[in-house]
Amino acid sequence: MSTLLPRAIREAGHRFTFLTRNLHHYLRQGVGEDVHPLLTADNVITAETNDLDTLRHQVQRLHEVLRFDGVITSCDYYLSTAAQLAAQLDLPGARPEAVECAYRKDLARQRMQAAGLPGPAFAITEDWPGTEAAARRLGFPLVVKPVDLCAGMFVRLVADRTQLREAFDALGDFPVNARGQQRSSLVLLEEVLVGPEVSVETVTIDRATTVLGVTDKSLAGEPWFVETGHMFPAALDAATATAVCDMAVAALAAVGFDRGVAHTELRLTAAGPRVVEINPRPAGNQITELVRRATGVDLPMVFAQLALGEQPDLGVADTGVRSAAISFLLPPRAGTVAGIDGSAALTAAPDVVDWAVKPAGHRTADAVSNNNYLGHVMTVDTVGHGARARAEELVAGLGVRYADDMAGALA
Repeated sequence: MSTLLPRAIREAGHRFTFLTRNLHHYLRQGVGEDVHPLLTADNVITAETNDLDTLRHQVQRLHEVLRFDGVITSCDYYLSTAAQLAAQLDLPGARPEAVECAYRKDLARQRMQAAGLPGPAFAITEDWPGTEAAARRLGFPLVVKPVDLCAGMFVRLVADRTQLREAFDALGDFPVNARGQQRSSLVLLEEVLVGPEVSVETVTIDRATTVLGVTDKSLAGEPWFVETGHMFPAALDAATATAVCDMAVAALAAVGFDRGVAHTELRLTAAGPRVVEINPRPAGNQITELVRRATGVDLPMVFAQLALGEQPDLGVADTGVRSAAISFLLPPRAGTVAGIDGSAALTAAPDVVDWAVKPAGHRTADAVSNNNYLGHVMTVDTVGHGARARAEELVAGLGVRYADDMAGALA
């Protein structure tokens, strides 16, 4: 999204100012001679974005000169900050409380429960004795989640007390997130939801929510919940799709979400759809590109338009694409990549619309979150719901070589 959003802002005819506390992070993200799209802003300003009081003052002074029309972020960890700044400047945006309640997994669970929505049994804990006691009460297996991280980080299925302790200690050893913010010490324990996972892509304006469709999701094996691919639209029967969409809309209403793009994840359980989590921003993992190819609706652009108080066009067009899918290449193990074989087939395939693989020398960790992909393949199907199987087939044809394997062979 950090690359799609600048493009969408420009294509909508707007300009932007970019505030960051770590300019070097984006300087390192450039590819070849290209700079990161966020650095194409009219103004790039270094600011302490983790200190809200200082940031409020600085943004207010900038606003007096630059006259901002909206505040927006592509980063989960600053969704609440952006909402609070927009409110301070009297600019369009969702209510800060609604954004916070949607983003924080513990608050969302509490709001959905209070609204009477069916969901998993859960407990919110802070210390080990409380976590252990809650687990005994809920019963194993359980899902352990941080309340304030994204990309599936540290979300884990635990089958017993030993695994619970491992998961609890791992969270305790990660007190600061990737943006240098102090994390909440709260831990969310949930009953395991069994069934296929999907997500609902929506746009909410003045509390009225429009559903653009349902995305299916492929997951890697336990105990992690790493996403291995997506297809839009999901191949669901009409009754299931309606039930899923209704539950997502009800969840957004429960947290009071009143304006913005949202990506709500659910499981299709035997008892009906159940919400996994709410994300009060456009979907990641290029799901917005799948939606655009299948419907013509550009969700990053819609996201920017809503931040400006504009009325986006949500009309679905016949693009000729009946399904669009993306499949991700996961690292077989941690190590330094020597090369990824098989990409020639991607270049030659007419149904491949986008692909990428990591270069030689890339250092990868184990596949324990959505942050560790080694590549992706995106395909389209102009006939039916075959895009997912095709993307998975092509990714299966890629082979990862590791530097240490090659060194061993030479020795």
